[in-house]
Amino acid sequence: MKMSKNAVRILVFAGLALVVFNVIAFVVPFARGATFWAAYIFGMIAIISQLAVMKLAFNGTESIRSKFYGFPVARIGVIYGICQILLSFAAMALSPFIPMWIPMIIFIVMLAAAAAGMIGADMVREEIEHQDKKLVKDVSNMRELQSKISLIVSQADCGEELKSALAKLGEDIKYSDPVSNPATEKIENELLISIDELQKAVIEGEEAAALALCRKISGTLAERNRLCKLNKNTK
Repeated sequence: MKMSKNAVRILVFAGLALVVFNVIAFVVPFARGATFWAAYIFGMIAIISQLAVMKLAFNGTESIRSKFYGFPVARIGVIYGICQILLSFAAMALSPFIPMWIPMIIFIVMLAAAAAGMIGADMVREEIEHQDKKLVKDVSNMRELQSKISLIVSQADCGEELKSALAKLGEDIKYSDPVSNPATEKIENELLISIDELQKAVIEGEEAAALALCRKISGTLAERNRLCKLNKNTK
């Protein structure tokens, strides 16, 4: 399977980091006792884990917005990786003077804190994406109404009274609360049906029926706005 450019970049970055880390670890004459090997293992974990971190942060996301929300996850992973590598080299340099358990405790706490931070950041991202999708869904009915009334106005070849009524209806829909809620679902379905009837009346030149539908839709829209306001006041 062909990898994306971002995946290739991440692999190249991780590969270079591994090479540099290993060259420094084994070319510099560190005392290679238990502390050295503990520092080495956790340094390798920090580098290799960046692959999983970047996959969690960016791979499989559906939009630029979703990728943007992945940056906090990636930032925590990168900060952990840099801090761990620096501390690994410090522990290697001081390995003759410090017991293994001191850096081990520090490394484990750092890893646990980074993992907890990334999980938390990913949970926040999922919630934000859920709310974004919910908002798009919640405004879809009113967007559809706006689209339909705009089309009707553009199609209208009628008298001034009906043109004025259609224009006013378009303004009323445009400036109505765009967010739906369970209390307004039924009335919005009625609005959509009435708008379809209005479009048919306009196309067929039935101006009297179209005017009556404009008045009906305006009343239904006013009732919807009342329900929206009532729903907000009860929260």
